[in-house]
Amino acid sequence: MANIISDETIEYVGILAKLELSGDEKEAAKKDMGRMLDYIDKLNELDTAGVEPVPHIFPVQNVFREDRVTNGDESEKILRNAPSQKEHMFVAPKTFSQE
Repeated sequence: MANIISDETIEYVGILAKLELSGDEKEAAKKDMGRMLDYIDKLNELDTAGVEPVPHIFPVQNVFREDRVTNGDESEKILRNAPSQKEHMFVAPKTFSQE
């Protein structure tokens, strides 16, 4: 294992993650983090020359629909349901007063 994780690193990560780790959990976390870093080192050994970077592993295209208005301005129709209206707006009772 080329990557040795210090006790200070585990303490710091625990603080950042707001975790209280026991001694056994700290040791397990050190081993896990070391294995992760070893795997990253192994990936860095791969020859990626000529491999084009891709943002996604699948050929994804924009799946969003065009943003079009389909129902138009229906404010008059909506305001017909209002118990009270004024200047094209709903009138509602005050919920607080400024005193």
